[in-house]
Amino acid sequence: MFLKHLSLVNYKNFSSADFEFKPTINCLVGENGVGKTNILDAIYHLSFGKSYFNPISTQNVKHGQEFFVVEGLFEKNGREEKVVCSFKKGLKKIIKRNGKPYERFSEHIGFLPLVIISPADRDLIIEGSETRRKFIDGVISQSDKTYLQTLLKYNKTLAQRNSLLKYFALNRTYDAKTLSVYNEQLSQFGQEIFDKRRNFLERFIPIFERQYRNISDKDEAISLSYESQLFEDGLLPLLEGALEKDRALQYTSVGIHKDDLGFTIAGLPIKKFGSQGQQKSFLIALKLAQFNFIKQQAGTEPILLLDDIFDKLDEKRVAHIVGLVNDDNFGQLFISDTHAERTEKVVKTIHQDYKIFNLNQP
Repeated sequence: MFLKHLSLVNYKNFSSADFEFKPTINCLVGENGVGKTNILDAIYHLSFGKSYFNPISTQNVKHGQEFFVVEGLFEKNGREEKVVCSFKKGLKKIIKRNGKPYERFSEHIGFLPLVIISPADRDLIIEGSETRRKFIDGVISQSDKTYLQTLLKYNKTLAQRNSLLKYFALNRTYDAKTLSVYNEQLSQFGQEIFDKRRNFLERFIPIFERQYRNISDKDEAISLSYESQLFEDGLLPLLEGALEKDRALQYTSVGIHKDDLGFTIAGLPIKKFGSQGQQKSFLIALKLAQFNFIKQQAGTEPILLLDDIFDKLDEKRVAHIVGLVNDDNFGQLFISDTHAERTEKVVKTIHQDYKIFNLNQP
């Protein structure tokens, strides 16, 4: 699978732009601010129906305009697939595949498998648990349609239970029967999600550890672990046990919405005790493991986006990623960089066809 043509209208800093891409390597070069990352984000938008860097749709519209359109022509399994993502202020975003709009965006997830490696990935280490849960959910959802639907049902039920708890407190009332209905639903959906997250991580963690060993030349004791309250007990008894606490807090304090990933090195949190180099290696290993896992599940190479990769990584790590590309482990690759000469020097070693887009030039 690869992206043949990309068309942008009023997307971020682009009034109108068209690009014809190679099925192998495409390099976007130019000074900061010319739109390299925005092109990568547009490609991400076509895969996930939202921006990787700013999910607020109105903020992806070019300043002074009312709408944007991102259009991509892909080749997948020997046939052309046209995907269009459009948004107009005051209206809902629309995603069309071959002219037919999706009723639910979740139906599109996984159709165009894609992985991005970006400096923004550092949020996985420094931000809260929600960022890491989104990472897990994003990987699983690309190959499991029912998972995403179950997650949406869980989140809807969770919001309803939280509203009920607030209503109890505001009106000084309590209805055990209605609350038990939400408890039962949360328990059912939560158990399904927990089981799938656990099964996914059992397969994913060995891939991640292998990638980290490949990237780092040191024998470091790194660990990626799944942290969930459901290892202690089923969700229904957890909800019942936390009833008084939840009524006092007016929200649900237990469940899979509290799950997290533990990132450690030598048994200590990598956020506090890992060097910058160790954190970078950890994140790249995480993303390359994501790539390999999705590739196994989808049976095709995801599109790989490398955003500002050379400025943020040392030569050793860049050389490793390039080496992987040279081994034909990857399909279509997009690279953004500020230095055209540096980029061309690296891609020339890959012995694959490439194309360089210099965005500084009119």
